[in-house]
Amino acid sequence: MIAVELRKLVRSRRTWITILLIDTLPTLVAVLLTLTDVGPRPGTGPAFLSAVLKDGTLFPLAAIAMVLPLFLPVAVAVTAGEAIAGESQAGTLRYMLIRPVGRTRLLVAKLASVMAFVLLTVLVVAVTAYVVGTLLLGHATGGSSTSFSGTALSSQQILLRTLLALGYAMLSMLGVAAIALFLSTVVHAPLAATMGTLAALIASTLLLTLDAASSLQPYLPTRYWLSFVDLFRDPILWHNVVHGVVLQVIYVAVFLAAAWANFMTKDIKD
Repeated sequence: MIAVELRKLVRSRRTWITILLIDTLPTLVAVLLTLTDVGPRPGTGPAFLSAVLKDGTLFPLAAIAMVLPLFLPVAVAVTAGEAIAGESQAGTLRYMLIRPVGRTRLLVAKLASVMAFVLLTVLVVAVTAYVVGTLLLGHATGGSSTSFSGTALSSQQILLRTLLALGYAMLSMLGVAAIALFLSTVVHAPLAATMGTLAALIASTLLLTLDAASSLQPYLPTRYWLSFVDLFRDPILWHNVVHGVVLQVIYVAVFLAAAWANFMTKDIKD
């Protein structure tokens, strides 16, 4: 069942069009930076964008910082929101369950497909950004990059921290997928599951700007999304990173458990 869902994902034209659209923004930004040689001042704009003019190998991190707040969550919400609700709306869910396919097995297969989409999207964006960044913006002089703390980082340190940052971004999007998958088991229309997920994320983002919501902010799903920036300080500031990992694990566990519980007792009429 998992193999079937993965084949559907890879063969879907929509999958690759979505990834292409997400990948377009960082690529366009790299071209503009090359043509103008003007980046944002340090401390302004997306993370790492002011540093890539000196070191194009950092552009994958800038690319993830660009797509993580909006474009990537929207794509994940659409994909996960359609997982169960899309089958229900198309009238195929009931026939899938008539066959010897357990509900738990189907839900796991759908989750694996969404996780594969997240992994595929992040890797494509990162690889494309690395190629574009190194070709258009070049490498750092001396073979080392400068951390946000002003100290030099070797190529090996940059590679390791970049892999950690990509893993952190994927975990953050898995939290979005868990929320959307739960809503997909509740509603019959994939658009409703997608919009419900996006509404939760928008509300979280807005609450982060309100001082009156300070007591809620440490528990909001979007609170630590960009904390992977702290991996590139010297020494690494683990506080927000660890909090972000724990928070996303909790969101994933709670909403996947809720999705399983609801789907196991759901009356399938379509």
